Amino acid sequence: MERLLFGDNQFFGINHMSEEKARAQALRFQALEAVIEALDAAYDEGVRTFMCTTHARIASVCDHVRANPERYPELTFYPGMPYAHKYANAVTESGLLGALRRFLPDEGLLDAAMRSGTSIAKKDIEGVTTLLIDAEMRMFHGLRTPVIFLQNVVVDLLLGLGLTDAFRIFAEHVAASYGAEPGFITMNMPALLDALEELQIPNPIVCSNINKLGFRMSGGIARYERALREREFRAVAMSVFASGAIPAEEAIEWVCTQPNIESIVFGASSRANIRSTRDLVARHWTPASQASSTAPPRNGGSDRPASNRTTHSVAAVSGG
Repeated sequence: MERLLFGDNQFFGINHMSEEKARAQALRFQALEAVIEALDAAYDEGVRTFMCTTHARIASVCDHVRANPERYPELTFYPGMPYAHKYANAVTESGLLGALRRFLPDEGLLDAAMRSGTSIAKKDIEGVTTLLIDAEMRMFHGLRTPVIFLQNVVVDLLLGLGLTDAFRIFAEHVAASYGAEPGFITMNMPALLDALEELQIPNPIVCSNINKLGFRMSGGIARYERALREREFRAVAMSVFASGAIPAEEAIEWVCTQPNIESIVFGASSRANIRSTRDLVARHWTPASQASSTAPPRNGGSDRPASNRTTHSVAAVSGG
């Protein structure tokens, strides 16, 4: 995975600290041209991986990238699904069956309809899950998607309900159908790691809030720090700036010295901010800092007996 991933929260007016900033960003990025301008700036500054939702407007971004392959020869997408508001709005507007028809793949419509109908009738979670994954991935046809994430709105709901076998279904389907690694976004990283270990999903990619203040880190920062030291997984850090509550250099310096951080996902609205973040990470994320912060795994950080784990070494990605 690349060291830096460019996120899309800013494009949809998402700011966890300021409603005013959120509204301003939503207005600024109403036009597709503004989104493409920011994406181009990130690409030109060396941030070549776009971690995005499956919002309908991202489909237009995908169309633009497919239409201009010479402009984006190295652009990689990390889709995160589902975009929950999309489904809620579709059900409100069209009803359950109408919403289902809206998201069915164009190819094999009858087959997909039969799959969904049979799956729902039999309460077959696997059939419904794989159908919706295929529907969500339709917009990324022909694009590189080596990692596919399950969004926290679903991950944490399933985790809370104890329906964790859905994680296995998701992991197996994205690997078999798209040749991709599964990723999981969560607001409770320690609890999710326990569930993934029980499912024997090895060395998982887990994206969660990781920042110096413990901002939106469910269970407290101490549990996260212990998991980073002792568990075998690949951590993707988000909300590293705590929505602006931590000065940029202080935030980056702290997260870059944490063990087991594979990547940092960040959002930015201007080329200057993208470049600044890139330069800060290049300055503070060095092989020496990672080597000094990496500790061998002990009892996995969970309440269960120790299991055989191998140490996961974090390699600093060049460039970025």
